[in-house]
Amino acid sequence: MAALSGYSSLSELSGRDFLSSADISAEQTRALLDLAADLKAGRTRFDLGGKVLGLIFSKASTRTRVSFTVAMARLGGQTIDLNPQVSQVGRGEPVADTARVLSRYVDALSIRTFAQEELAEYAHWASVPVINALTDLEHPCQALADFLTLQEAFGSIEGLTLSYVGDGNNVAHSLMLCGGLLGVNIRVGCPKGYEPSAAVLEQSRALAGGRCSIEVIQEPVAAVRGAHALYTDVWASMGQEEEKGEREQAFNGWCLNEELVAEADPKAIVLHCLPAYRGLEISAGAMEGSGSRIFDQAENRLHAQQALLAALLS
Repeated sequence: MAALSGYSSLSELSGRDFLSSADISAEQTRALLDLAADLKAGRTRFDLGGKVLGLIFSKASTRTRVSFTVAMARLGGQTIDLNPQVSQVGRGEPVADTARVLSRYVDALSIRTFAQEELAEYAHWASVPVINALTDLEHPCQALADFLTLQEAFGSIEGLTLSYVGDGNNVAHSLMLCGGLLGVNIRVGCPKGYEPSAAVLEQSRALAGGRCSIEVIQEPVAAVRGAHALYTDVWASMGQEEEKGEREQAFNGWCLNEELVAEADPKAIVLHCLPAYRGLEISAGAMEGSGSRIFDQAENRLHAQQALLAALLS
């Protein structure tokens, strides 16, 4: 079993929760990215000795479910899928009871749900690490994979500019927070009425401490001009399906297409957390173009989460 001795700041994460990108320091974030890169390259490995990760997913998932399952398997552990539809969780058992019981069976819980408050309640009652696998407020595991992808493309990432165009949603929030920690300039481009949380914007700027800028821009070309990475996400997230038509109208002109890519840095990469709807938030040309790192980004969910699990459970 590998030790975390080469990543000294990560030893402090053992047994802790990961509910937000802001739950860990800049040094720990960088160390997680380095550990993920080493795991991906086969330069280190861990054996967690049969530890078990429980998955409680109230929202549908492909990448998150599979990447956590494979990550635990590669670490020598196991995963149990606690689907609310086939457990007492879905029948209204109190979170306080569920969390305390599951803490006696599993070594960590990965939770994908709607409200951040529900996640926080699990963390309050559980005696094992709780991981945010996505809430309506944040998607911090996605952000780790995103900045790992940026690091692979550019090496040093401090001072780079990442432009996110689309809804100011959970993905945008985690990009802002993680970017602030890592010194990456973040521009969130979105139409009026779809801005990210003002509280998260303020928190991100505080984390940045003046080392980088966190901006909200309401004009697409201005948002992407000269950027090193262009990023988008679906316009209607899970739970917003009834707003789909209204949102498509509001986001007219915000498709990440070849015209917007041409406004960015010539070596800019294109990112999308998937699933993607070609012709809506991203064009087929941008998604399949030479600058696309979208499928590397998807793979990096596995490596980033493997690093996170190693740190929390070692």
